[in-house]
Amino acid sequence: MKLQEVKKDYELIVSLGSSCAPAINLKRYGLRKFSMPLDWMISYSLADVNRLLKNEFRNFMDFRNLHPLDETHFLLDDGDPVYLDHSRSNLSQSYFIRDSLYNIISAHDFPIITGQGWSASYPAYRLKLEYRIGRFWNNLLSSDDSLFVRWFANAEQVLELHMILSKLLNHKKFTILILNPIPGLSATREAEWGIDNVCVLEVPSDMNDYANWDYILQGIRLINS
Repeated sequence: MKLQEVKKDYELIVSLGSSCAPAINLKRYGLRKFSMPLDWMISYSLADVNRLLKNEFRNFMDFRNLHPLDETHFLLDDGDPVYLDHSRSNLSQSYFIRDSLYNIISAHDFPIITGQGWSASYPAYRLKLEYRIGRFWNNLLSSDDSLFVRWFANAEQVLELHMILSKLLNHKKFTILILNPIPGLSATREAEWGIDNVCVLEVPSDMNDYANWDYILQGIRLINS
């Protein structure tokens, strides 16, 4: 599938990771209806995301499966930085919290607060996540044409994703856009994997290259269903 064929109207556009970059750029282009469960997560393998979708998010981010990592990041509120004070110069920090069941990491949801552990924020986070999951499913199942965007995947994983979505969506229209980073590549180029409704692009390895995202996303439109 060619990139030009991807550039059309969709009722829903979904980021499937692997980082926040797809969600950030979809938001920047006005292509997100709302914050979705994987928008602000790190998922190193599409296989883990496939398993999550196949299981319909069952037991995702359950407290018993969560473990803090050594890394930290900035605290985000639907992609926007959270500041410690009104000067907007001191960014709040967040814990990296890994779900060991799905090998997916929350990077921006658990604030680092002096004298308080990460788990103190879990009840509020749980409510937010459940709301996002419910809203995601409701919109996914009611949309007749959806686009899924993923940074980094191999052909076997994409075939599995295609089968899972075909079953979940009951033969509704969907398109999968895969962006595979190639070190040293200076411009995006198309790759043909021979999978129906799947567009694969080999892209420069800097996932924060806005010019490249502009080239990819220009012409893709989100419509009201």
